[in-house]
Amino acid sequence: MRQLVLDTETTGLNARTGDRIIEIGCVELINRRLTGNNLHFYINPGRDSDPGALAVHGLTTEFLSDKPRFAEIAAELRHFLADAELIIHNAPFDIGFLDVEFGLLGLPKMADVCGGVIDTLVQAKQMFPGKRNSLDALCDRFGISNAHRTLHGALLDSELLAEVYLAMTRGQESLVIDMLGDVPAAGAALSPRIALDGLDLRVIVASADELTAHDAVLSDLDRAVKGTSVWRTEPAVVENAEAAA
Repeated sequence: MRQLVLDTETTGLNARTGDRIIEIGCVELINRRLTGNNLHFYINPGRDSDPGALAVHGLTTEFLSDKPRFAEIAAELRHFLADAELIIHNAPFDIGFLDVEFGLLGLPKMADVCGGVIDTLVQAKQMFPGKRNSLDALCDRFGISNAHRTLHGALLDSELLAEVYLAMTRGQESLVIDMLGDVPAAGAALSPRIALDGLDLRVIVASADELTAHDAVLSDLDRAVKGTSVWRTEPAVVENAEAAA
């Protein structure tokens, strides 16, 4: 599965009143693994940023003056986004700006380009109702260092959001919930047991690569809970039946 974590920086807050995209960052995930195949553009918007927006991203008109216009990067961007599932924090904002930019070029909207959108802000509000769910707040909650984020930047924010998304969707809490969901309800009919005594069962041992990948998953869980997850805890050994009673 190919996913792209996407973020934009803009000259202001409203694309329909003339604000434009000035930076786009995309971080690629394939089967939930960072590939390093990322895409990043600075874009000349042909106008100044609002003072409030400039204070957030720090990208001056002078810095952007020699950067390509959106029309010059649109084809490459659309090709990179094609059929991927997008992961965006507050997706309506970024999608709205991209739709306007493509519309100015007579091109179809994002819905015709990508394979769906996941809004991590919506997910975070469902997981942590009533709490702050900005990117900075989520980084702090999941133990992800964002000390180098003095200003907003599309590529940096996409990289941080990728880590947040993986932590949110592979955290210890969700694994426990999934396990609880497999417990049959009281009174439910149980599946018949199969006698294994006479079966010649093949034992498949994990390869070195699989053990490394498993350890990486456990490390992500440790980071999500800011400690040692239950999956690394060795079960207590029961010496005899009396001890178990």
